[in-house]
Amino acid sequence: MVDHGPRTGAKVALTFDADMTDGMLASLRAGRVKSYANLRILDLLEREQVPATFFLTGKWVQRYPDVTRRIAGNPRFELANHTYGHAAFTADCYDLPRLPVDELTGDVAKTFEVIAPYGGRQTRYFRFPGLCHDAAALDALAPLGVTVVDGDVVSGDPFATAWRPLVRAVLDHVRPGSIVIMHVTEANAAMTDEALPHILAGLRERGLVPAPLSEVLAGG
Repeated sequence: MVDHGPRTGAKVALTFDADMTDGMLASLRAGRVKSYANLRILDLLEREQVPATFFLTGKWVQRYPDVTRRIAGNPRFELANHTYGHAAFTADCYDLPRLPVDELTGDVAKTFEVIAPYGGRQTRYFRFPGLCHDAAALDALAPLGVTVVDGDVVSGDPFATAWRPLVRAVLDHVRPGSIVIMHVTEANAAMTDEALPHILAGLRERGLVPAPLSEVLAGG
């Protein structure tokens, strides 16, 4: 389980969670929201050739196969696991519905199976919904050989109503080896694409360089 990489060098990891719950799928079907895939984030990362790591839920991948192919097709992007349907692995986790303990291993294994056909730079990295985990959850994942990735810089982008606080949250805390947590779920994180150019500019001013998560953890 890791929160950050070595505090040497200048590399930091920009990570983007792609949540998808049954409730979010229902909102899409009902037309209450337009999209949970923020393509403006991908446009910016691609245009500026910025590496990033995407923690994908299986249901997001199934809802957005073309976007997943786009992510997988970029050699600067890594793919990681964020559960199948963004259910909680512990009690009292941001009002998320909780998965039974005996279903935790299968949920994560299924998500790897959903992501696998897309190829690209796939990893065995895993992030818990809400970063909520306990000993039982960690024990359930042990047979899968995953590295649990939390993060030391939380942007606070879910349901944010302004972009400047996100920039401050990242730039006030980022250090060499940091793992920055953001979201690509447009309707639930509407300010991320507006904050991202300012975050990237601030990293440059601080001499910090975005890199794939695997490189940041390796310290290379």
